[in-house]
Amino acid sequence: MLLFLKKYIKKITLSVLLLICWEIKSQRTLTVDGTNWLLNIPVITEAGNNYAGTYESAANEILLTATVPLLLGSGKVSIHYEANPLWNSSLVLNARRTGNGTTSCAACTITGGTNYTIVPLATDVELFRITAVLALASYTNIPVQLQLTGVSVTIPAATYSSRIVFTISAL
Repeated sequence: MLLFLKKYIKKITLSVLLLICWEIKSQRTLTVDGTNWLLNIPVITEAGNNYAGTYESAANEILLTATVPLLLGSGKVSIHYEANPLWNSSLVLNARRTGNGTTSCAACTITGGTNYTIVPLATDVELFRITAVLALASYTNIPVQLQLTGVSVTIPAATYSSRIVFTISAL
């Protein structure tokens, strides 16, 4: 009876160990690199003029590095922003992926996100997807561009700021 119990405990331990190893291998990772986008709006000097209204960052303002394991097959990169307490609801943040970055996985794909997507406040919205087919999908330097719209003389003069949050998850 004791021998049977030892074998049973070994099987349970092995099963738990396998589940832990599978969970570690199944991790998706996302690293964000870039600098603060400081937008200097020009001063209006003529009465009756308005601002351009739309401003864009550099095409590679933000660089993402993402990995998606083969076992899970795909990952969804989402985005939202967290407003500084001083933020005007007329200001709208948008983001888009301007390239694929670099990968060594020939059968992996990165799709979506090439058109501007409105970045919502506090609620994630999908920006793009990565699919791993025959190997670990690993992409580096995925460029993301930002856009700010809604800038107008009707918005009170102030310094507005927000933080953009990227997440990666399974589909």
